[in-house]
Amino acid sequence: MSTKTPWWIRVPVLFFLIFGLMEYFVDSGDKPAIIEYPITQFFMLLVLMILIAIELILGSIENIMFQTLTEEGKEKYLKAKNKKFEWTWAKNLMKRLTRTKPIEREEEIIMDHNYDGIRELDNVLPPWWVYLFYATIIFSVVYLVRFHVIGDYDQEQEYEQEVAAAQTAIEEYKRTAKDLVDASTVEYLSDPADLAAGEKIFAANCVVCHMADGGGGIGPNLTDEYWILGGGIKNVFSTISEGGRAGKGMVAWKQNFKPAEIAQVSSYVISLGGTTPANPKAPEGEIWVDPDAPDEPEQTELETPPAEQVSDSTEVTMN
Repeated sequence: MSTKTPWWIRVPVLFFLIFGLMEYFVDSGDKPAIIEYPITQFFMLLVLMILIAIELILGSIENIMFQTLTEEGKEKYLKAKNKKFEWTWAKNLMKRLTRTKPIEREEEIIMDHNYDGIRELDNVLPPWWVYLFYATIIFSVVYLVRFHVIGDYDQEQEYEQEVAAAQTAIEEYKRTAKDLVDASTVEYLSDPADLAAGEKIFAANCVVCHMADGGGGIGPNLTDEYWILGGGIKNVFSTISEGGRAGKGMVAWKQNFKPAEIAQVSSYVISLGGTTPANPKAPEGEIWVDPDAPDEPEQTELETPPAEQVSDSTEVTMN
């Protein structure tokens, strides 16, 4: 009945193992299950009591069985139980890797050299060192054939590949991490969910100055093609984030909203363009033309001469 692991190690290990399994299988969202569901606290307390009870029962059974042994059996049992655990496999591995002679047998490898009483031992090289040396030879041969004979990629190509992979990872991260967006990287969000979120932000914060339909009040009309600080998603994002004209323009909203939210409300403002508000305000600013828009091909009018009308000069007289 002797065990190599003491109870004060077994109980905590089993307790935290059960705790980890509970946290893994119980879906509690962002919070730990033991906090989200108070019943789990009672469950873990019950588990701890059961583990302690099992250890007490095992200890009692071991004590009863020990009392039934003979004196010789008790002596053997205590000797086996108190025997220290040794990593015999680790010791054997070290002997094979070093092949050192124990200090008691060093006289077998003492050399004849004697320098003022200093003697030299004829120890062999440790096998681990020899194996490592052979491994470096094999590596050098493979390296020589791969990069100098076959002509595989060089350091410059490897650098370019790593940079390209890093750029791809950065772009993917920026695409999924919406809060990293700024005025230079923002794009129009056409997804209905983003536009709906932008509409909510607009209704809660912008209708006082721009009206619910974007027709303008204190602020300018958002439905026409005239813009004071420039149109387009990038200019609108910058205006909402940094504010309008100093002293009389809109305040900066970057302290109130996340970049993703500013992108949503900016997209909603862009979507108001071309709509017909109930009481539109007079245009302010200048007509904004997207500099990145593709040039429209000039349409040439084909002049076609008018078709000549052929008149029949013959008069038919009906008698």
